[in-house]
Amino acid sequence: MLDTGITAINEKVKRESSFVMSLLMEMEKVIVGQRDLLERLIICLLSNGHILIEGVPGLAKTTAVNTLSKAIQAKFQRIQFTPDMLPADLIGTLIYDQKDGSFKVKKGPIFANIILADEINRAPAKVQSALLEAMQERQITIGEQTMKLDEPFLVMATQNPIEQEGTYPLPEAQVDRFMLKVKITYPTKDEELKILKRMSFTKKDFQVNKIVSPEDIVRVRNVVDEIYMDEKIEKYIVDLVEATRKPQNFKLNDLSGLIQYGASPRATIFLVLASKAHAFIEGRGYVTPQDVKSIGMDVLRHRVIPSYEAEAEEKTSEDLIKRIFEEVEVP
Repeated sequence: MLDTGITAINEKVKRESSFVMSLLMEMEKVIVGQRDLLERLIICLLSNGHILIEGVPGLAKTTAVNTLSKAIQAKFQRIQFTPDMLPADLIGTLIYDQKDGSFKVKKGPIFANIILADEINRAPAKVQSALLEAMQERQITIGEQTMKLDEPFLVMATQNPIEQEGTYPLPEAQVDRFMLKVKITYPTKDEELKILKRMSFTKKDFQVNKIVSPEDIVRVRNVVDEIYMDEKIEKYIVDLVEATRKPQNFKLNDLSGLIQYGASPRATIFLVLASKAHAFIEGRGYVTPQDVKSIGMDVLRHRVIPSYEAEAEEKTSEDLIKRIFEEVEVP
């Protein structure tokens, strides 16, 4: 009975996931390399999660999100975050109407399907906090009115490394709302040569075709929910998250003083959803341990906070997570 169910979902996934290759091909008309980033953008789209992309300026972070939005028949809004920005610039405000003496809601740019929050860590804490309700509850409150945001609603934020001038570290509560945090680096020599040949023109006109509609995304999300995950893999995910909190229980005694805060239960939920979406992209109706490993770093890197001791030893959250993945038993 179980085998029959897995076969059925396998066939369904193969049928429904055909658009993923088309979407990647459209994005690769503009973006050279960065395949991991493009796949992570699609994973967030499929699993109803938000993504935070970090990298130095000029690595096509904004262009990647922009290109994805062009391939989707959805309302896209780019919001440039700046140090003088106010919450009203993001969510909207109440306007006084002199005719009837009442206040009316003027909606802000957050009312869209895909939000590109560009250089999110250049805005002050008040503005970043204004995003919290939208990201978690998918709603906005202005005055006494609470308004639901349209589905799909996705925040794709870019940020420059914290060490750069004029940046504010994001509050932990907000960082935790992002399903994935992806760090991108410089292209290879061959990729840079392709970038040179493709982009070194004053007029760049790339035609990106619309591949999917919001209705398609909502339908495909239901298929992703159906993907089979064995109980052993569920326990593996719980073990990985537990190891970030109590490493000594997994014979990782050397890490016990290096982690200040481990991952929250939200990490467990996101690891399940992202693993299912990764399996979907691979055209499979079931999750393997490799799906969990492939996506695990991006789910956990911003949720594991190293201690001062770890910083003194120059160990990053990535170093700690790698050790956990190496030591926790794989089913």
